Amino acid sequence: MFNHIIGHEKHKENIISSIKRGMFSHAHIFSGEDGIGKSLLARATALMLMGKEEDKPYADIIEYRVEKDKKSIGVEQIRGLIEEINKKPFEGDKKVVILYEGDKLTEQAQNTLLKTIEEPPAGVFIIILCENTEALLDTIKSRCQIHKLQYLTVAEIEEFLCAKYAALPKDKVELLSAFSGGVPGKAQRLIEDKTFQDIREGALLVLKLAAYGEEGHGEQLEKFFNKYKNSWEEIFDWTTSFIRDVMIYKEIGKEALLLNRDKYTDIKAISDRFSFSKLNGIIEMISDTRIKLYRNVNPALTFDRLLWKLQEL
Repeated sequence: MFNHIIGHEKHKENIISSIKRGMFSHAHIFSGEDGIGKSLLARATALMLMGKEEDKPYADIIEYRVEKDKKSIGVEQIRGLIEEINKKPFEGDKKVVILYEGDKLTEQAQNTLLKTIEEPPAGVFIIILCENTEALLDTIKSRCQIHKLQYLTVAEIEEFLCAKYAALPKDKVELLSAFSGGVPGKAQRLIEDKTFQDIREGALLVLKLAAYGEEGHGEQLEKFFNKYKNSWEEIFDWTTSFIRDVMIYKEIGKEALLLNRDKYTDIKAISDRFSFSKLNGIIEMISDTRIKLYRNVNPALTFDRLLWKLQEL
């Protein structure tokens, strides 16, 4: 169970030790970014508490999520959960509740759940998963043991990728590790989600527009920005990575030092068209655009201005 989870060694050791000693408390919060491994850790914890070896559905491992077509977990859903908690276990004398997206609990729902967290029925364990503990009431947090999951190291991300995608080339593993931000779920989405692949290609178009002018890139980018306007942080992160590679190639001329080695031909060609001062100018444009978008300036107008500036280089 826990052996298949890469990273989070301290948390795994503490959980395993406390379960073996019969000291595992009745209420826990697992917090961390989406894709960091909260669900895997919660599931492994539940299986160990129940004494199960095989990871499959069990009647006494109850998983609650935000209901379809709803944005939050309300009082009525929590009342249903409490009713389920108070039922006797089907198999043994234990029951584990995993509550996903705990930061989407309304304040009223949290207050409704509070008494159950304080005094759950014997043998009931409650695990709340959330990205941001600030969304939880202090009264909830004070009654739970909090496990804040940290980002994985580069070596751990590479281990994760090699284990899950054995045929992945080494240079792709290194690229994905660099852009995962220590989040294995993000690395996985970069491989499996076509949206991320499209965003990366669009980010390269930003540099191509600056390097070659219109040549069809302007129209392509306009459509791209309209389509992915809500993913602008990822767009600019990728664009910055390409600029970094262009700068490194201009200075050193070695393909092996590039992050985006699969785009070597484009990077080499673009490096011939830019001075370092112009590359720094693009970085400043992107930084300025980020600030405007953080301030909720109209995205369409902001992207139009960026495109105009890029074509003027």
